[in-house]
Formats: sequence, structure tokens, C-alpha cells
Amino acid sequence: MVRWREVKLLYLRELRAALREKMIVTNSIVLPIVLYPFILWAMFTGVMFVQGQTEGFVSRVVIEGLPAAHAALGRQIERDDRFEVRKVSPTRAEAERQIREGDLDALVVFAPAPDDGRALPDNFAVTIVCDGAKERSTGARDRVKGMIAKHREAWLKRESARLGATPADWQAFTIQERNVASGRQMGSFLMSMMLPLFFVVMVAMGCFYPAVDATAGERERNTWETLMSLAASRGSIVAAKYLYVATMGCVAGLLNLVAMALSMKPMLSPLLARAGESFDFSVSPGAALVGVLAALLLAGFVAAGMMIFASFARTFKDGQSMITPFYLIVLMPILLVNGQGVKLTWPLAFLPVANISLMMREALTGSFPWPQMAVTVAVSILLILASLRLATAILRFEDVVIGSYGGSLQKLIRDRLLRRSPGGAEVRA
Repeated sequence: MVRWREVKLLYLRELRAALREKMIVTNSIVLPIVLYPFILWAMFTGVMFVQGQTEGFVSRVVIEGLPAAHAALGRQIERDDRFEVRKVSPTRAEAERQIREGDLDALVVFAPAPDDGRALPDNFAVTIVCDGAKERSTGARDRVKGMIAKHREAWLKRESARLGATPADWQAFTIQERNVASGRQMGSFLMSMMLPLFFVVMVAMGCFYPAVDATAGERERNTWETLMSLAASRGSIVAAKYLYVATMGCVAGLLNLVAMALSMKPMLSPLLARAGESFDFSVSPGAALVGVLAALLLAGFVAAGMMIFASFARTFKDGQSMITPFYLIVLMPILLVNGQGVKLTWPLAFLPVANISLMMREALTGSFPWPQMAVTVAVSILLILASLRLATAILRFEDVVIGSYGGSLQKLIRDRLLRRSPGGAEVRA
């Protein structure tokens, strides 16, 4: 029998004890705030650093067969500080060998334009030889291509003007891009691809150590028997421990969402601005409410599942080993559906964990498919109730509570819960 006054007292006792545990505070409060924002910062700082290093390379190139009519292109490349133009031209085989060995970055070979292209005087074709497995070599290729393309475009404009043709006469078509999405829509899209994954990881991590500490940790400290001797009922003790674990997981998830949402703009904006994009990373009130609901549902399910597995551990180390497979199972659905274009459909609304993640993604993008979201909430609540029912049934047995049961969860369900033939004393409280 659950007495809520007892649950409240025991729940507050568990929270106070948790705040004195360095490992629990670190994994449930500190890491959600600093870890993934730091990873995000380190990742994009690394990208910008690599880009800067690549731009700082001096590309070593050899130019062959440059037409005299385009000597200006050769002079332009030579004057560019990003290029070192080798004057001595090796044979084709020797140049390719130097490129493979990293002594040369690119070989640029000019040749007459093939077929109908020869009708235009001084037209040309270019072959750029590089090593696609070396970033420095591909960077040299891209630099040379950019300069040749600009030179050729200017040359074509001059030739067309000399022949009395306008650019519209010789350009078959042009391609223009226009993004109709607003900055807020682009920011919401980017957040929807990143936040749900980190959210699930952090909720699971936030539940991990509290679940082990509330069960196996009590046994290892020899305080479980003392707790059982209190005047509180067995149901109240289990309910308080469950609420404590779920609270830590929910707090970890919400703290991670807040930290990520606040850190994405200052960390990503400089990089995105260089690409000419404008992003608004604000979160709507509706999406924030869905995030809170998702944290409650996911933490409720993960906490119940982890406590079930940790109930069979005798030591903290055993508890970590028993919970790890469940932790990986929780992450698997989100990894399967974390792809662009995946929506919260009717089948996915019945898939645990993935449905909650997709519900968050839809809300972040401003979409609220209420029927599918209602199914997601119902399925999640049913899973929580089923997990709690199983946990309550397991902890009725005295040998499981004190840690003397030597079997597994599967064996206990098969031999005691399904066959109704308990091998240990069943305590009803």
C-alpha cells in the first residue's frame, strides 16, 4: 500500500542524499549543462580550425600548355599568395608520382577544346590531376578550378561582346537559388535534428547512476535492511525511490535542452554566417511545453526499466553492468529514426522512445500532429505503468530485496510470476 505522506518524506530523503553524492550530481546536473554544449563548441571550433588550416596552405602546382592568349591567367595564379607555381615541368608520370607522395599538390594541363569547342578561337579544355585522398591536394584542385572558372567567364563575356552577342545568347540557362524558409524555420530545423538525440542520451544518463545507487548502492552500503525496518510500507519505499530516479532523469534532460538551446546561437552563428545563412534558434512556448512533457514521459519509462534491472545487483559495479544493456536498448530506437525526413507517423507513434523523440522534433519545427502525439503519450504512460507493475511484483520477494536471489529477471518472471510458485518469501506491504 502506498501512503503519499511517507512517499514525500522518503523522496526528499533520497534527493538530499543524492545531492551529497559527487557522481550523481556530476552525471545528472553538471554534465547535462556543460558536456554537450562543450562538445558542440569543440566540434564546430575544430571544423573552423581545419578550414583555416586548409585555407592557409600554399598549393604547389605545375601548369602545362597554357595558351598564349590566356597568359593573364598564368600571371594571376603566380601573383596569388595561395599558389606556388613550379617552373620546371616534370613528365606526366613524374608529376603524378610527386602528387601521390605529397611533393606536389596538382598538375594543371591545358589542351585545345574538343570537337565543336574549337570553333571559338583560343577556347581550351583543362585537366586537373590531384590526389583525392589528400585534403591539401583536393584544396589545390578547388582553388585552381575557381580561378579558371572566373577567368573563363570573363573571357567568354569579352568574346561575346566582340562578336556582338549578349550573355543571354550564349548561356542556355542559369541557375538561381532562393530559400523560402525564414531564419526561425532554419534554426528550428537544425535544432530538431540535434536536440532530440542529445535529450534521450542525457535522460538515460541522468537515470543511470541514481537507479543503481537507489538499489544496488543501498545493498553495498548495508542500508537497505535499515530502510526496510522503517514504519513506511514497501510500496511507499519503492514509489519514493522511483520518483527520485525519474526526477533526476527529467532534470538532466531539461537542463540539457536549456543548455543546448542557449548555446547553439553563440556557437553556430559565426560558422553559419560565413556560409551566408541566417538562423534563429528561439524555441516557441508550445515546443517548450512538449519538451517538458517528453522529459517526464521518457524519464518515467527509463527510471522504471533501470530500477527493474538494478534490483538484481548486489554491488554498485554489478548494477552498472546489468543496466548497461537496457541503456543501449533505450538509445537504439532514436538512432534508427534520427534521419532527415522521418516524421511521427502512426506506426512510429507505437515505438517506445522513438515516438517521444519524434514528438519533440515535430514540436521544434512548429508541427503538432495531435492524434499521433496523443497515441505517443498513451503508449508511454502504458509502458510506465507496466514497468512499475513489474517492479512492484519483483520487489515483493524478500530475497530479491535483500540481494540474496541468485537468478535473473527472466528466471524470476518464469518461475515465480508466471507459475505462481515463489521460491522466496513474498512480502505484501
